[in-house]
Amino acid sequence: MPTTAPAAQKSQRRKHTSSAKRDDEAPLIPILARKVREVEAKAQRGKLGPTNRVKFQAIAFLVREERARVKTDTELTDASRAEQLKRLDGVATILAKTAARDTSLIQLLEVDQASSPVARRMRRDWLIESGADLPPDELIITDAAPAAANGAIVPPQLAEKQVIPPQVEARQMANPFLPPDLDRRPVGETPRRRLDGWELMGPLYKAFEMGAGGGAASMDLPPVPEYDRLSPKGLEIMPHQSRFLEAVREGHRSFLLADEPGLGKTAQSVIAASVADAYPLLVVVPNVVKMNWAREVERWTPQRRATVIQGDGENIDAFADVFIVNYEVLDRHLAWLSEVGLKGIVVDEAHFIKNLTSNRSRNVLALAARLRERVSNPLLLALTGTPLINDVEDFDAIWRFLGWTNGTKPEAELMEKLDETGLTPADKAFYPAARAAVISMGIVRRRKADVAKDLPDKLVADLPVELDDEFGRSIRQAERELGQRLATRYRRIIDARGDRGLLPGEVDEDIVRLVAQHELDESKAASSGSENVFTMVRRIGQAKALVAADYTVQLQRSVGKVVFFAKHIDVMDAAEAHFAAAGLKTVSLRGDQSATFRQDAIDAFNNDPSVSVAVCSLTAAGVGVNMQAASNVVLAELSWTAAEQTQAIDRVHRIGQGEPVTAWRIIAAHTIDTKIAELIDAKQGLSLRALDGHAVEPGSSDSVQLSALMHLTRSALGAA
Repeated sequence: MPTTAPAAQKSQRRKHTSSAKRDDEAPLIPILARKVREVEAKAQRGKLGPTNRVKFQAIAFLVREERARVKTDTELTDASRAEQLKRLDGVATILAKTAARDTSLIQLLEVDQASSPVARRMRRDWLIESGADLPPDELIITDAAPAAANGAIVPPQLAEKQVIPPQVEARQMANPFLPPDLDRRPVGETPRRRLDGWELMGPLYKAFEMGAGGGAASMDLPPVPEYDRLSPKGLEIMPHQSRFLEAVREGHRSFLLADEPGLGKTAQSVIAASVADAYPLLVVVPNVVKMNWAREVERWTPQRRATVIQGDGENIDAFADVFIVNYEVLDRHLAWLSEVGLKGIVVDEAHFIKNLTSNRSRNVLALAARLRERVSNPLLLALTGTPLINDVEDFDAIWRFLGWTNGTKPEAELMEKLDETGLTPADKAFYPAARAAVISMGIVRRRKADVAKDLPDKLVADLPVELDDEFGRSIRQAERELGQRLATRYRRIIDARGDRGLLPGEVDEDIVRLVAQHELDESKAASSGSENVFTMVRRIGQAKALVAADYTVQLQRSVGKVVFFAKHIDVMDAAEAHFAAAGLKTVSLRGDQSATFRQDAIDAFNNDPSVSVAVCSLTAAGVGVNMQAASNVVLAELSWTAAEQTQAIDRVHRIGQGEPVTAWRIIAAHTIDTKIAELIDAKQGLSLRALDGHAVEPGSSDSVQLSALMHLTRSALGAA
């Protein structure tokens, strides 16, 4: 025994010395190895965001450069050259493995792929970290020249769709010259800042992902004023609303208003426009709430006129103060809206623009960019109670809309705040300071429990039901078959690759994810006739329809009005037929209804005692709708996101509700439905950590669909 420990210590020292010697000979390789592992870990948790995609690109560049250097370095021995090339091949293998998981990365591996300024900065920083001497022209990296300020915002593919309503032409003829913004100053050369050389977007996202610093993500707001001078006669704003409006009065103009659903974000926005005199104001909203927004403008600012843009806008009031348009028709009105002289834009349910490749995101961002070009301090409001769906990079599009970042780096105001911290991303203290800096730009997040203490409690209660008929048995059989198909693919890959030392019963999580992602991609592209996870969940909803409807009938007889939510039209149809047979009068909220018809249905539910049940689509009626005449919600089908479920429940749990709210989730026992419910609940942790400052363990950023398929694969393989 006495000789064993020293021998082990000598062996460990030899290994350490050998490793240190290898790193001294090739100091860049361990840096690349560390960076590629960071990208790989991010890819394993979900889809890569912009920052890690750039990091992936920079690693690929440097691997190629370093391989070329090693091959031509005459001072290296053959053994050392072979060792370094082997280590570089290891980094390249991880790159290829990551690209196989996210095939959109493959183009970033191409030799002639253009390098962005951010990628070049990463390359420079890593080379400096490795001790390399760089020529002066590689030390200073400038950004690409910005697009021309006066360029058209309408992309060529939308040019033919543009319309100019007749009344808009009349408005333009009545006032052909927009008054100049005398406060607008020409943009000069941005001064060099201490953090200019750092890649900052990744650290900013990380600061929120970690919940760095704790505390709710809400900027400091002024105190409640002594007198309410803003509410029209007969109405009264709440203290938390008043504090937000005081910040607007003091001159703040860009906000991510992320109050929990039901705390009156619409009213705050309408009055904020009045306080800021931000007219004409554009409000971009989901179709379901257009009429409600017009009503709220009339209610809170009766001296202002609002017009709702339908279709090509033939009947709009072009001389109105507020233009209200839904995402779906915005693309045909880009041209005239960009020239009408807007002073502010409100984006309701701003999480709708999180996908930067979508048309609605591009349209909104283009209009916001044009507004910032022409107005010195425009009012920009992004409203959403659920800004984070799967990943902290869901902030990206919202921050761009508000002008805080441009996607690759912070804009001047935020950069100045970060610079003032005196810290860099290499300092641990940078992360809470960076989170605080972004919050101070205008994030306002209040929770019902904190600012609406009189609001009754909210409870989500699960009701497991047994699907014991032939339909239910066929669903469980289909689920088993899907699991076996996934397991077969997994085993085929393992057999071809070899188990690489897996213990008995152990599974390779990377292969499980690869198999699940492949199935998910196939499912999204599949024709309607194939069996996949989406058709299976739909069949579960169909099987639960009558059970959920029957429970709703019993519930209504005990508690009065009930809101019934489903995802699919056939489930809604079956429920409505069941309610009619039971003698209950219903209203229906669906995606194919006109805004006027839908608003009439909402009014009937809230005001007509004879209407017992509102049958609602999760997607069409889950946002911006007030149905507080009920205090009970039945969720007949589960959503694929925690945010959609929260939004649906909060149609009832909002200011003005006087009763405790209960949401009854109907869950098919012993099916994938149970796992989906569990995954939805786990997703709540992201907002709790990033926005509310709770000490919640980070969870997976995978989508619920992908996580559910991975669960099916593990179950079929007999793994935990």
